Amino acid sequence: MKTDVATTAPTMEEETWELRLYVAGQTTKSVTALANLKKYCEEYLKGRYQLEVIDLLQHPQLAAGDQILAIPTLVRKVPVPIRKIIGDLSNQERVLVGLDIRVIDAK
Repeated sequence: MKTDVATTAPTMEEETWELRLYVAGQTTKSVTALANLKKYCEEYLKGRYQLEVIDLLQHPQLAAGDQILAIPTLVRKVPVPIRKIIGDLSNQERVLVGLDIRVIDAK
């Protein structure tokens, strides 16, 4: 017996976000960017994100794949379209707008 299950495409709020943070060692900007990104992800994408940190000092060849020209750089792979943010990610509003994360006010 076969059971049909209706499937729907996940919305941006439901799908898993794939993020890549390119850094160069443990510089102040790299450490700050990672800490800021983790904070934003836990606050706005909790349980719905995958974060990959790529250290270009260890794997410089990986910079070409995402055309990384500056570090730290955050790349949102999924949901599409791909988006990039350069810097230490300290400006929360800029990061949320850049990643297209919609904040819902609980009033």
